[in-house]
Amino acid sequence: MNLARKRIGAGIDFGTTNSVAALSLDAEPQPRLVALDGPEGSGEVFRSALCFWQEEGVPGGLAVEAGPHAIHEYLEYPSDSRFLQSFKSVAASPAFDSASVFTKRYRFEDLGRMFLQKFAAHAGGELDRLDRAVIGRPVHYAGARADEGLARQRYDAMFGGFASEIHYVYEPLAAAFSYASRLDEAATLLVADFGGGTSDFSVVQVREPGAAQRCVPLGHAGVGIAGDRFDQRIVDRLVLPQLGKGGQYRSFDKVLDIPGGYFADFADWSKLALMRNRRTLDELDRLRRSAVDPAAIGRMIAMIENELGFPLYDAVGCLKRALSSEDRAEFRFSGAGVEVQASVTRAEFEDWIAEDVARMAGAVDQALETAGLGESDIDRVFLTGGTSLVPAVRSVFSSRFGEGKLMSGGELTSIAHGLALVAREDDPSAWAA
Repeated sequence: MNLARKRIGAGIDFGTTNSVAALSLDAEPQPRLVALDGPEGSGEVFRSALCFWQEEGVPGGLAVEAGPHAIHEYLEYPSDSRFLQSFKSVAASPAFDSASVFTKRYRFEDLGRMFLQKFAAHAGGELDRLDRAVIGRPVHYAGARADEGLARQRYDAMFGGFASEIHYVYEPLAAAFSYASRLDEAATLLVADFGGGTSDFSVVQVREPGAAQRCVPLGHAGVGIAGDRFDQRIVDRLVLPQLGKGGQYRSFDKVLDIPGGYFADFADWSKLALMRNRRTLDELDRLRRSAVDPAAIGRMIAMIENELGFPLYDAVGCLKRALSSEDRAEFRFSGAGVEVQASVTRAEFEDWIAEDVARMAGAVDQALETAGLGESDIDRVFLTGGTSLVPAVRSVFSSRFGEGKLMSGGELTSIAHGLALVAREDDPSAWAA
């Protein structure tokens, strides 16, 4: 059958760390995840990253790739490329104007459109000619002064023209749709979605199968911290001390503490690659010349100039994954004169992230409060997103609701699946954020 003659809807989970698409066709009873090609084969999970490199013959002189292809290009020529990841984190930031990439500057919507074009190009045509697209969005955007209106403007510019009809739905509500498709009974559901940049919560009344409106949202809450914040804690404790954090510099006859802004940016995946610009590097070089320990600042400069953000990210991720199943794990990173090898216990890591986990727990309280419910009113808790696998995060829910109520599965794909289910509804705007 000719796909062009079918009504085609899609759910797009544009995530801070990974992006996933699910296709919803009139002739198929259930949505199906879209396979996206990569250098080593196809997969359903596509890294939310871009890699730029200079190439003659390409319009504008800059070539770009996304997802696993971006990683492949970076690994081939790390020093000659610019690798950007977690850029969704700045969607709601008024402080972010544009990213400097070689000699060009790109706004958020420019980066977003380039990513989306490559995302669709690697989908084998399955995301072409969409009648309807339902896009996930967080309940609360990342950033200290997140501007929801600004984020919506940028999303509109990014997704404009991607489909004839665009809707935005809270990501945990979409996950509720996905989980409800597996339920054969009514239930009051708390969904906890932990991504790279945000942690979001929805309380949803799931009605009996066959009900005209199966999922009825009761309350939402969110906080702009998640897995990337945990990464920052690891970098702060294990790497930044070798790069000058806690050090001092001389200013005339005074010895002053080095400002923390450079270190905060270095530990933020969405900002680290953007530090490779002439102005920042010149500022760091001036700081190096006046620092009490100039070699430490020199190591930071070398890591930035050698584009070592991705291998650092990989090392941090390996540690987090290991500590999700082991009581102790080794952190290892080597590059640009920086050598870090440390044994980290799960207890130490949980101490580093305790403040963040407490804020997540506070957002759960807020979701229950807006729904007008207490813990005993919740029948099931559905945990999704990669950070839901961190034991300290899971324990927030097991201690409050009981291990028997906790459900999981499809940690990286449930949101896209749920968004595609919403796309099947007669009027998706009934669930629009």
